[in-house]
Amino acid sequence: MDKGTLLVGEPMGLLIAQETGNFEDVNGWDLVTCGAELNVAIGLSRLEHKVGYMTKLGDDPFGKRIIKNMQENRISTELIKFVKDRFTGFMLKSKVYEGDPAIFYFRKNSAASTLSAEDIDGLDCSGYDWIHATGITPALTDSTREAVEHLEKLARKNGMVFSFDPNLRPQLWPSKEMMADYMNMMAARSDYFLPGIKECNVCLGISDPEAAAKTYLDMGCKCVIIKLGGDGAYYATADESGYVPGFKIEKIIDTVGAGDGFAAGVISALKEGLPLKEAVRRGNAIGAIQLTSKGDNDGLPTREELALFMAGDKNWRKIQA
Repeated sequence: MDKGTLLVGEPMGLLIAQETGNFEDVNGWDLVTCGAELNVAIGLSRLEHKVGYMTKLGDDPFGKRIIKNMQENRISTELIKFVKDRFTGFMLKSKVYEGDPAIFYFRKNSAASTLSAEDIDGLDCSGYDWIHATGITPALTDSTREAVEHLEKLARKNGMVFSFDPNLRPQLWPSKEMMADYMNMMAARSDYFLPGIKECNVCLGISDPEAAAKTYLDMGCKCVIIKLGGDGAYYATADESGYVPGFKIEKIIDTVGAGDGFAAGVISALKEGLPLKEAVRRGNAIGAIQLTSKGDNDGLPTREELALFMAGDKNWRKIQA
């Protein structure tokens, strides 16, 4: 029985520029919500999966907006705590017509940066059988690094599946070496590890997907799924491996959130009992879909939209992204 997926991380407010140019020159902004783990949670919920979120938020408008957004997307918020003396993190994102947008964080000393091992150890996760985390949360503080390690231990103790996406944010880490060492440690502890090929190069110094996957399997990871951008993905376990081609889209609007959509696709498919190869194909599809909208999660598909897109129907979109 599918008991649900628990996401742990830092959801944030997101101000998207309404015009191109430097942040200081922009006059109008669209307010939405963001965060890698939140994107995955919304992706899973849109596919009709049970999802919960655990974090800490400030008692402020951004925090209240995030709670409202989660509830609108049928994400359980019962494990979220409000912290009175801390604020909710937020960020700015530039408007671009090609390439990756510029971002600027306001998240130092945020409520979520106080997540600790004690918070995790006291967690009632009886309603869930899968935990998904990313490498962004441990980049925040020493406390959050320890918290994510305890997440994996909690999953192991309770017989839950643990998946991890490195989602590298070098600007948040004290050093590249510390970042790489931590990601490799978490990879070794993961049931499913979901890096991009560029992240494999950063963390291992290996740019060949087959060699990178073998290295992580040898470390102890049970399944490695490596994102290859427009070329799709490569997956490997001790028993099977292979390449799965990507989906072509006519125009890329924004690249942010594609990897999170990929994770939502893989996790949802595996929880539905689909073969690993088909799970990776669904991940490729949702990753491609996410490239077609300006927000980090507003364009994530419903089950109907996903089925139409994967079938090649050009009129797959049923909502306004």
